[in-house]
Amino acid sequence: MTLVEAVLRHERRFLIAALIAIPLLCAAWIVPMARDMYGSMSGPSAWMMTRVWDVRHVTLLAAMWAVMMAGMMLPSAAPLLLIYASIQRQGPEGPRAALRVYPMAGGYLLVWAGFSVLATIAQRALGGTVLTPMMTVRSSIVAVALLATAAAYQLTPIKAACLDSCQSPLSFITRHMRLDAAGAFRIGVEHGVYCLGCCWALMLLLFAGGIMNLWTIAALMIVVLVEKLSPFGLQTRKLNAIGLLAVALWILMSTTGCGSPSAQPPG
Repeated sequence: MTLVEAVLRHERRFLIAALIAIPLLCAAWIVPMARDMYGSMSGPSAWMMTRVWDVRHVTLLAAMWAVMMAGMMLPSAAPLLLIYASIQRQGPEGPRAALRVYPMAGGYLLVWAGFSVLATIAQRALGGTVLTPMMTVRSSIVAVALLATAAAYQLTPIKAACLDSCQSPLSFITRHMRLDAAGAFRIGVEHGVYCLGCCWALMLLLFAGGIMNLWTIAALMIVVLVEKLSPFGLQTRKLNAIGLLAVALWILMSTTGCGSPSAQPPG
């Protein structure tokens, strides 16, 4: 049996395995790097200690963002990918058509790769002034502003519309269904745009809590999964807005209480 025949015979298992393996592989790079950042910085994160951000180091930084975004966001797109593959599998072409789910996933991840490039540009522009060497904002006021912005965006009609599309994968596929590989890629891009519209403000909180802070990464990933996959996600966005404002207020009061405008936010 050839590899192609094996994939076609067990394509659903391969898809499920890929949806599990890719986030785990992303974590296998990000987690050791994050732990090393808060340690000796002589291991996986040693390249960040460079004084010269040449093409190689900027490319590594963009790759770090892309891997982090893929690990955080792909699980929330799993229902869409599984439903699309199931619909294709039931068509006249059978399992072969279901393989078009991979161009679809590629289109989705491409959108977040684009966000990663923009995040890299922002990080390099802010590095050394607004950001500390530990990749968190120096000023509590900036952290509060990021939290308040994310909280306000949670309550906007754009957030609600994007979240509604993310929460209804079957409805989204029905409205945008295309049967060929190019069409599948386009669906992935379109869903990625809605997903980005839903989550971009939350992802900016990585700058507030620490870009490589594992607690911040885990908290944001949980928030995204609950909003997008739970049946009460639309209500959750309002609770999240209240929570974000509460954290912003706590940081602001803590800063005022200690009398240090440049105190670091927790995390």
